[in-house]
Amino acid sequence: MAVVAYGAALAVGLLVALSALVYQRLRGYLRKWVMMKPIQAVGPTYPLLGNALDLKTDAVEFFQQILGYTNEFRQAPLIKMWLGTVPFVILFHAETVEPIVSNPAHMDKSSVYSFLHPWLGTGLLTSTGAKWRERRKMLTPTFHFSILQDFLEVMNEQAQVLVDKLSSRVGAGPFDCFNDVTLCALDIICETAMGRKVHAQSNSESEYVRSIYKMSDIISRRQRAPWFWPNLTYKYFGEANVHDSTLKTLHSFTMEVIRERAQSLKTSDGTGVEDRKRRAFLDMLLQTKDQDGNAMSHGDIQEEVDTFMFEGHDTTAASMNWALHLLGSHSDVHRKVQRELQEVFGESERVASMEDLRRLKYLECVIKEALRLFPSVPFFGRSIRQDTIINGFKVPAGTNAVVLPFALHRDPRYFPEPEEFRPERFLPENCLDRPPYAYIPFSAGLRNCIGQRFAMMEEKVVLSSILRKFQVTATQSRAELLPTAGLILRPENGIWIRLEKCP
Repeated sequence: MAVVAYGAALAVGLLVALSALVYQRLRGYLRKWVMMKPIQAVGPTYPLLGNALDLKTDAVEFFQQILGYTNEFRQAPLIKMWLGTVPFVILFHAETVEPIVSNPAHMDKSSVYSFLHPWLGTGLLTSTGAKWRERRKMLTPTFHFSILQDFLEVMNEQAQVLVDKLSSRVGAGPFDCFNDVTLCALDIICETAMGRKVHAQSNSESEYVRSIYKMSDIISRRQRAPWFWPNLTYKYFGEANVHDSTLKTLHSFTMEVIRERAQSLKTSDGTGVEDRKRRAFLDMLLQTKDQDGNAMSHGDIQEEVDTFMFEGHDTTAASMNWALHLLGSHSDVHRKVQRELQEVFGESERVASMEDLRRLKYLECVIKEALRLFPSVPFFGRSIRQDTIINGFKVPAGTNAVVLPFALHRDPRYFPEPEEFRPERFLPENCLDRPPYAYIPFSAGLRNCIGQRFAMMEEKVVLSSILRKFQVTATQSRAELLPTAGLILRPENGIWIRLEKCP
């Protein structure tokens, strides 16, 4: 009898605890529902389901759906969406973006970034709180001007490999350049981040190369499907097996490189690098110490190397490809860039120096305008940690804020005729009255992109190398590109161009 009584008491206790948990969750959900009721919804919103069943599963269709909401509700002060019981506010006006990205209370990334944790751990992109502050402080010196200058040689070498490859395309008709440019960016980040040549431009079938793209697509699909958010449903009904095998490939590669570089550091003269100009981001991490003098563990280092491998090539590759399409579609802008290149380089065949890059002012405007129209990261998320007023509406803690630079950058108040490609928008005199949060291709606030100077430098090197040699003509209209937003904004149909030698 005692055993039966004990079992009954245990069952009652569990039932009470479960009921209390459900009540607490339901109470929090109802509080958010009531508080957010005045905010414009993107469509019919159902209790417990929200808008989840209305979302498109195809990447292109999903992105067009989200952009459709921003166009339909452009005049709305704020709009909301529910994915199951999780509320989101969609931000694409400077005045709604600012209170989130400028407030340290909301520096944590959105909950959907948790799906990046198995791959990137809690490195600089995904970490929060004290860990993020410590990492940012430790890593900022690795992007000092003098360090970036050391990376210039690698960028020039790999840009020349790309130019040599493209030379075979001259006069051969239209071709898709997206993969060529992307592999160049991958070669650059592998050598500068890890000190390892992967020869991606000559070995595009590399397992590591394929795994990076596969993992990005897997994570993006899971983020768009709330029914796969729980690990249990993902394991039995989703792509968990493919995810895990891809992850093993990625981590095995980077951990092997870390072990090799660490061993090299021990057996060398203390620097681990014989040629100072060939030191890599990884070499600096292996020597970095926190405020207490402690070195980073190999696990900590792997988080950051994996993060920079992902963030440091896909974003710049996409940006350079979009820029090539836009230049190939606007011969007047193309001519202005080539005039500037002629002024800086003349007839010389020399590679670009840091001084040359500083003088390429108009090319920088072109890159910025390309990033306005086609930001490499089309949306990013933050977690709202305390009840906050956004544009007159009270948004409860626990809400996810999704910032859409793609729509933000098309605000006609600050970018008249926003679909037009006009690099002159970014001449210094034309930026004076523009709010700082109207243009944020590298995010903004405390969590702005630590590698944005690296990215701008790489884009100038690669694009100037191409444009010094070739006349680029786009063979697609803007409508044919079909932007698709996974983790990075890419064209569904590639970037098709035709090349001729410069006269």
